Amino acid sequence: MAQRLEKIGNIHSDGRPILGLDSHDLLEMMLDVCPEGILIPAHIWTPHFSVLGAKSGFDSVEECFEELTPYVHALETGLSSDPAMNWRISKLDRYQLVSNSDAHSPSKLGREANLLDIDCSYEGLYQAIQTGEGLEGTVEFFPEEGKYHFDGHRKCGVSLSPVEAERLGGICPVCGKKLTMGVDHRVEQLADRAEGFVKKDGKKYESLVPLPEVISACMGYSTASKKVQGCFEQMIQTLGTEFDILRNVPSEDIKSCAGERIADELIDSHMLEKDYYAAVDDYNHAVISGIVKIASKMGISTIQSYQGSQIFEAIGISSDVIEKYFTGTVSRVGGITLEDIEENVEKLHSEAFDPLGLPTDLTLDSVGAHKMRSQGEEHRYNPQTIHLLQQSTWTGSYDLFKQYTDLVDKENHGNLRGLLDFKFAETPVPLEEVESVDDIVKRFKTGAMSYGSISQEAHETLAIAMNHLHGKSNTGEGGESDERLDSAGSSDDRCSAIKQVASGRFGVTSRYLVSAREIQIKMAQGAKPGEGGHLPAKKVYPWIAKTRHSTPGVSLISPPPHHDIYSIEDLAQLIYDLKNANKYADISVKLVSEAGVGTVAAGVAKAGAQTILISGYDGGTGAAPRSSIHNAGLPWELGLAETHQTLLKNGLRNRVRIETDGKLMSGRDVAIAALMGAEEFGFATAPLVTMGCVMMRVCNLDTCPVGVATQNPELRKRFKGKPEYVENFMRFIAQELREYMSKLGFRTVSEMVGRTDLLVQTDNVQEPHQGKVDLSAILNNPFAGKDQKVTFDPKAVYNFELEKTMDEKVLVKKCANAINKGQKTELSVNLTNIDRTFGTILGAEITRKNKNGLADDTITVHCNGAGGQSFGAFIPKGLTLELTGDSNDYFGKGLSGGKLILKVPEKAAYKAEENIIVGNVALYGATSGTAFINGVAGERFAVRNSGASAVVEGVGEHGCEYMTGGRVVVLGKTGKNFAAGMSGGIAYVLDVDNVLYKNLNKAMISIEKVENKYDKKELRDLIEAHVEATGSKLGAKVLADFDYYLPHFKKLIPNEYKKMITLSAKLEEKGLNSQQAQMEAFYDSIGAKH
Repeated sequence: MAQRLEKIGNIHSDGRPILGLDSHDLLEMMLDVCPEGILIPAHIWTPHFSVLGAKSGFDSVEECFEELTPYVHALETGLSSDPAMNWRISKLDRYQLVSNSDAHSPSKLGREANLLDIDCSYEGLYQAIQTGEGLEGTVEFFPEEGKYHFDGHRKCGVSLSPVEAERLGGICPVCGKKLTMGVDHRVEQLADRAEGFVKKDGKKYESLVPLPEVISACMGYSTASKKVQGCFEQMIQTLGTEFDILRNVPSEDIKSCAGERIADELIDSHMLEKDYYAAVDDYNHAVISGIVKIASKMGISTIQSYQGSQIFEAIGISSDVIEKYFTGTVSRVGGITLEDIEENVEKLHSEAFDPLGLPTDLTLDSVGAHKMRSQGEEHRYNPQTIHLLQQSTWTGSYDLFKQYTDLVDKENHGNLRGLLDFKFAETPVPLEEVESVDDIVKRFKTGAMSYGSISQEAHETLAIAMNHLHGKSNTGEGGESDERLDSAGSSDDRCSAIKQVASGRFGVTSRYLVSAREIQIKMAQGAKPGEGGHLPAKKVYPWIAKTRHSTPGVSLISPPPHHDIYSIEDLAQLIYDLKNANKYADISVKLVSEAGVGTVAAGVAKAGAQTILISGYDGGTGAAPRSSIHNAGLPWELGLAETHQTLLKNGLRNRVRIETDGKLMSGRDVAIAALMGAEEFGFATAPLVTMGCVMMRVCNLDTCPVGVATQNPELRKRFKGKPEYVENFMRFIAQELREYMSKLGFRTVSEMVGRTDLLVQTDNVQEPHQGKVDLSAILNNPFAGKDQKVTFDPKAVYNFELEKTMDEKVLVKKCANAINKGQKTELSVNLTNIDRTFGTILGAEITRKNKNGLADDTITVHCNGAGGQSFGAFIPKGLTLELTGDSNDYFGKGLSGGKLILKVPEKAAYKAEENIIVGNVALYGATSGTAFINGVAGERFAVRNSGASAVVEGVGEHGCEYMTGGRVVVLGKTGKNFAAGMSGGIAYVLDVDNVLYKNLNKAMISIEKVENKYDKKELRDLIEAHVEATGSKLGAKVLADFDYYLPHFKKLIPNEYKKMITLSAKLEEKGLNSQQAQMEAFYDSIGAKH
């Protein structure tokens, strides 16, 4: 068809082919080429070039198409008419009336539309056009909005109703020429029915006012004005399509985006079917919900507890203002005065209320705080810097990279380092004598971005690059797949050197920890301190869920606190646990820059960490939802300087390496960080940009167009990143750092650490409040330039004395044959509660030699006495620890396939089911294995369990909190808030007294009876195993009369988890394999088409 038309005229115009062809002949040609084709005459009433227009020469469709008329089934009514006008012509009754917009006006595309309920196929559309079946109606703008509705002359600015035009005899009062007859007049000419006639079987239609006109009416500016167009664009970008805004978007969303006036106007014009006061209530509800959401993320229970708490530091406000109005608030850098604040308030007030009483534009400016806007906030990552960085690293051009750093260093507004300059040496060191690039890059790391927040391709590319450089990449908190752990040491080493342990403990197994060169405890995140991590449901694809031991399509939350850290002593215990889990790895603690971080860092150094990371606020948190905390956190410059100085003051500086991260973009940034005390440096956003990231800011939506921050298989195909690009970036940064070192007079990075005496506050910056910021807190380092050792010294490292542990003294030696040859071994030991982390070193040795563990019960250790903290932490498959006595907190933490048995002595004079036998937070973050506990457990039992099976005879408060997998049987009472945040796995609770409902958190779970034969078998098998392992009298009693007790068991199953496993099972019955079924169920759960 196209080839035939191309010979006749121009079909490459702007949506309006110019053919010079009769409509009849066009239809004939189409039917000849494609008998199933559809031809719909467009804007049938437009005066020129249309079927029924005033200048068409036709008064009916039949006159136009003659014998081919039966092949025309629908008419497009155009912007200047609506269905009611067309119903007045009985000759049009046989046609379907449709509404479409001009395809040649992109900004107005979608101004009118058809409402269809059909299969999304040509056949469905064909049926709707031919018969009306599935054509529900149309969305129309009021006909008066159409430029041809009235009679007139557009050039003369004349627009007249039919009555007025006839009064003037059809002559233009301006130019004296004949008026063009409009649609309203033409319909009146051909109508054989009265105005207001309603066709019985006529399709429904909605009439809307164009959104720019609503905005225009509110603002008092024309629709073409920049202010109206700006507001229109902002609303479209924020709230969705014009139709969505006018038909569906809640008024509170419109208010928050465009202001109350526009929402009111939409209500008044019946665009929003809502009473004004209802809309205001909705708005208030939305705002309060948002505040509550943020408060809950920060751990604020009551507003009263938050008022006056002074948990923030003030940045950029002068000490006079702080002392008078915010007395007691920490503020170290000074800044604007009361006069400056007054000037700013007056400026904003004048924008809202004109001093002369003139109309004002109440639209909020789109300042571009999140996404870049041309007239908004400056972003250091802007199109120019992104382009230069990518081109330099993709082509290996250091010259282009220097252009990039020149640009970002000039744009260094909004951060403290931008106010600093160097005191260069009088005699520079020759560049060839400065530490080599190869040595410097060993100090570089990539930031903690989880597999889940970014794609597999991006995550692996970072790991390969950093392993090539002998630097370190960081897993983030999402675990790492077995295939990648297997690649360690190969030429294709995709195994991240740093394994992060966060509060969610996702994928933290014995094998994960043993594979690490450094284990990082994430206490908080620089860009959102006080808030946990969050991976939205739509990004939890089956392969992510597998690595994290969770359920596909269910959101994953890392709570703000670690459940095993409530004091510095608890942190020390976790450091000790992780050192036992991999004695060859360094332990690192990630802290955020905040007032007082130096004191915390001192405690961390004393607890044995070898690296302390100070994370700044201005890095990224791209994978977090929009509701996450904004404008939180502090510059790393403040935290780094405080940490370095505090550790020096306490004689602890040489025990640890200090690392910093947070938008390090150039050699200058790294040089300043080193002079303030950092020895190692983290980069996150910049490496992503080298791999193709274009800062679209849609990481949390899973729609990353370059395949970096998405799990969508189609989008991931677009990933173009290579390890060489990341390597080039790191080498270029190191090269530029060498140039600064040369000018400063340093041969090695170690020499420059902590030399703040070589930094000065500069006046050479274009800032509106220049000179008001006080940087003495950063620059006045009493130790700078002295001979004291200010960097990490391996000889001063903390001694954990692991050689004194029961594991090293007894277990590893006696179990050597079991570890190396799989020989069955059984031994007995006596324990006291100072034997902390018992079994963990042995477990690590098993994992190191046998990646999947050993056969069940290969090693059995019978223990008597009191188990210390973290008994059996992280133990793998093949290791069974049986303890007769009791145990402290963190029993079975991170259980990784092993078996734990805890029972009361045979001659105990008390009832096991009435006494607490194990402390708090047992089985925290367990990923697999079994635990049988002959007694009651303390609080937070099995918190974040993701795969272990456990039987216990009662639990304290918050049991099974945040559980994502596994099975828990409770043969007794539970404390309050049981199953809070539980998104996977199943709990069976024996509720003889029927009181469980009082203690249950029902937000995410269903309560069911145990009726399914598989559930009955699973429950009975677990109780039988419990009785066999522990000799539990309660368990034996339940088994002896199982039919009586069975109705008293409650099955607790998370709703989303149940939905997923039920759907997967149904799909498998239809013939899909397990993997395919999971994928289909996942897409169904998130409502995605694929």
